[in-house]
Amino acid sequence: MPDLTAAESRPLLSIVAPVWNEEQVLPEFHRRLAAVLDRLDATVEVIYVNDGSTDGTLSIVRQLLACDRRINLINLSRNFGKEIAMTAGLDHACGEAVIIIDTDLQDPPELIPELVRLWKAGHDVVYAQREERKGDSWLKRATAFCFYRIVEKISEVSLPRDAGDFRLLSRRAVDALCQLREQHRFMKGLFAWIGYSQIATPYRRDPRYGGETKWTYWKLWNFALEGITSFTTAPLRWATYLGLCTALLSFSYATFVFWKALAYGDPVRGYPSLLIIMLFLGGVQLMTLGIIGEYVGRMFNETKHRPLYFVDQVVTQHQATVETMK
Repeated sequence: MPDLTAAESRPLLSIVAPVWNEEQVLPEFHRRLAAVLDRLDATVEVIYVNDGSTDGTLSIVRQLLACDRRINLINLSRNFGKEIAMTAGLDHACGEAVIIIDTDLQDPPELIPELVRLWKAGHDVVYAQREERKGDSWLKRATAFCFYRIVEKISEVSLPRDAGDFRLLSRRAVDALCQLREQHRFMKGLFAWIGYSQIATPYRRDPRYGGETKWTYWKLWNFALEGITSFTTAPLRWATYLGLCTALLSFSYATFVFWKALAYGDPVRGYPSLLIIMLFLGGVQLMTLGIIGEYVGRMFNETKHRPLYFVDQVVTQHQATVETMK
């Protein structure tokens, strides 16, 4: 993070916006964002974090930077993923409050004044809570509904329902988050884990302004696994209980078959029954090994202690610097 000598040198408000292949929506997003910021009674910096875009996103950010003195650019060395891009933005944000927002215009910039108002009322984290998800398919809405409620039941932290990354964080909340350097970053869980005073403000989520969503169902599935394994060991307990139940059922069935053979002379069933039982037990073993493997794999990645990201260039209105890592 930039080393500031006095708190007064910080801009009052930092906007962190990760971007990845958003050339179709970025100009309109900044137009709407700038209109909101012009009405705010605050000094503002806007930090665009380019997460290895392969289209014209970086060029557009540079054009915007030339026209708006509030804009800073963090250009990552490659695509590290949205969670890491948000972390890079938080590391470089200097504001007394920091707002994280996506640039696809599903999260309206017009809600920013309300986030600021609640922060000034004394809350450290103000998160936007979706009460309607326009543009999402019924399957995506259903899976999101189930995911938030499952994590709420099994997680060791209380994860707010239907809340994305669109939120405001106070300076002490940002400083707390920047101390958490784990490789597998489920930011929604980390936002909740730090605690402090948190409050929701409802809003209606709009459809994408343009382009296509980057979140395929496969990516959403992996993201859900990330969230579950990052904040609870419940799957490991479930694997243990499943193994115990399977062993108990197997012992009970073996006792029943043995009794029936002695009491009635009923011959033990042959190949079909044996094949089904072997396939069932093999499936249970592979599933439990897979659950254990998810946690072992995360331990393996964490023990490497690699930097979270590399920065190719940080561009501000006053200077351009090249950094090696953060």
